Amino acid sequence: MEPKLVLALFLLISATAASEYIRPSTRKNLDFSRPSKSSSHPQQVHISLAGDKHMRVSWVTDDKSAASTVEYGTSPGRYSNIALGESTGYSYLFYSSGKIHHTVIGPLEDNTVYYYRCGGGGPEYKLKTPPAQFPVTFAVAGDLGQTGWTQSTLDHIDQCKYDVHLLPGDLSYADYMQHLWDTFGELVEPLASARPWMVTQGNHERESIPFLKDGFEPYNSRWKMPFEESGSSSNLYYSFEVAGAHIIMLGSYTGYDEYSNQYNWLEADLAKVDRNKTPWLLVLFHVPWYNSNEAHQNEGDRMMEAMEPLLYAASVDIVLAGHVHAYERTERVNNGKLDPCGAVHITIGDGGNREGLAHKYKNPQPAWSVFREASFGHGELKLANSTHAFWSWHRNDDDERVRSDQVWITSLVNSECVAEKKHGLRKILMGP
Repeated sequence: MEPKLVLALFLLISATAASEYIRPSTRKNLDFSRPSKSSSHPQQVHISLAGDKHMRVSWVTDDKSAASTVEYGTSPGRYSNIALGESTGYSYLFYSSGKIHHTVIGPLEDNTVYYYRCGGGGPEYKLKTPPAQFPVTFAVAGDLGQTGWTQSTLDHIDQCKYDVHLLPGDLSYADYMQHLWDTFGELVEPLASARPWMVTQGNHERESIPFLKDGFEPYNSRWKMPFEESGSSSNLYYSFEVAGAHIIMLGSYTGYDEYSNQYNWLEADLAKVDRNKTPWLLVLFHVPWYNSNEAHQNEGDRMMEAMEPLLYAASVDIVLAGHVHAYERTERVNNGKLDPCGAVHITIGDGGNREGLAHKYKNPQPAWSVFREASFGHGELKLANSTHAFWSWHRNDDDERVRSDQVWITSLVNSECVAEKKHGLRKILMGP
């Protein structure tokens, strides 16, 4: 080999060594062999926020006559309150779901541990409500699936002290095999029954069959979010508030142009945001708008074209997405360019899915892209106060919880951006 060629290769390797990482191999889907339980035994228990000081408890029973009741209180085994909810179910080709229960409990005290029991029997569960004030911490992981890497991600999340889990789409990877929704519910129950899980849909939740099944029926039946509480007409997009954060969950796979219901709802929701009460404004959806990975290029362009002006005018602080099976963080950006008044975009579709990682990135790296890596992991977002948040990404490095990327983010709430753009948002909402 020529000396010049050797030198060139050495320089290339040296330049990229800092960002290269030898990734562990993929892992198989988990085996869910479980002992049989009584038909009334609550399964797949998970909780979600359901308006101010309320929580929705969701679970499944094989017994179609089981009651949709939740008993709860602040002491183990002593339930001072009981709530009655609703139930649903669905059939999908040759599959019939169990009875799916959704029961709202509350009002609940902030930052308080509650003990609860579903359906009048079965085991006791324990949940903790989020705090009313800063600091508040979110665990973030998208594109979970049900593999060994999924279990690793969940184990690492369980080690962090978080208040709410945010999931930007692609939950079970059931993909028409409905029993995988049941096994996913079992897999996440230890975490999802203890802290609220707030989710939005991804492409793997569509599961539509032309002329037979509309999209998202299994997802909507099992994972009911507070869309009605936030004035939305669809479970595919909604908003909620935690401590000092207003969080908007959007749908990448439902209408989003200026004539759509989602667009009109988003306009109205942004108009209601009070940055004095909720200085942090976060948005989640599945398909990223800023993506330098070769996977899923340009898939979010039309949604971005329609909705980014609204988010920019509202001074959204952080946008979280999934879909691309890798991690990437941007600078503040808008309209494809660096902009101090734009949002920080984070792609975190690396929860452990069975399809594997998206290894190839486009080069040169765009100016707006700060950090990118194809590894499984999760993120943690701690809103320390009204102005500062700490974001960290934790790689699942051979089962060790490794912090691989971190940054302090300053809210736009007290910046000139908010004052300058209030007029712009008002103009967009009111029209010419």
